[in-house]
Amino acid sequence: MGGQSRLLIIDHNPVRAEMLNRRGIICESGTGKRKIFTVPVKSQLEQISSFDILLFCVKSYDLTTSLAFVRPLLSLSTLCVFLQNGIGHLQFNDSSRLHAIPVFATSSEGATRLGDGHIHHAGKGQTSLGFLTAQGKQAERQLQKLLMFLQNGGFHSNVAENILTKIWAKLFVNVGINALTATHNISNGQLLSSPIIRAKLEQLVQEAEKVAQACGITIEQDPVQAALSICKSTADNISSMLQDVRNLRPTEIAAINGAISNLGQQHGVPTPLNDEICLQIKKIEREYRS
Repeated sequence: MGGQSRLLIIDHNPVRAEMLNRRGIICESGTGKRKIFTVPVKSQLEQISSFDILLFCVKSYDLTTSLAFVRPLLSLSTLCVFLQNGIGHLQFNDSSRLHAIPVFATSSEGATRLGDGHIHHAGKGQTSLGFLTAQGKQAERQLQKLLMFLQNGGFHSNVAENILTKIWAKLFVNVGINALTATHNISNGQLLSSPIIRAKLEQLVQEAEKVAQACGITIEQDPVQAALSICKSTADNISSMLQDVRNLRPTEIAAINGAISNLGQQHGVPTPLNDEICLQIKKIEREYRS
């Protein structure tokens, strides 16, 4: 990103890449305004020169395949920025295995996918970036350049020293909201309309909090109250997991509630409600795959 910054989208699907190059990316705002952004999209790696920073904007279950696809382009000076839900992507915090420098990010920016290259921007949020382990000065300078790039693009962004705490804070929210909205087919705000569903939300998050404590994770704010607050502030939002279920796509349940169940087993912390909701989501997925 020396000199003038350039943005490029990499898409493994050549048909979709061609369509996006021809039509552009459609972004609708909450006020009904529509903008079309023209960003170059490439699907053939031989068409791509070297780059400084790569943002992985894919689902957690597609991350391994995506990394394998772009590996020929990576170098030990490349920043790989992971934006996935859950905590499954934390396994890639290994520069030698990744052949790049891992950066982890969390964002509360709201968006709904309406189709290929067509999104509804539901609301602005905060995006935090950071390293899980200490990196060199060059990597830190590159991260600052990315921060400026995001801020110049209108994103409320910051570099966080406690990025693991922030990732877990978002995990608590996703643990309480995503799977429940998907199993009940309701918006975030509707989770609060039923005392029974609200109680389940609180119990899911409380289980996750106990697991986090067993893992030695720093918790800066009450996870249950944070999840309830997000339900209120994003009342009309459709969670990413409910979007996946409605579009008959795989969900990120393994990286969210599934991760809590697995860590609970490892640390001897019971997580019966997270175990149960994982089974419910997996059953829903089997039904629309059959």
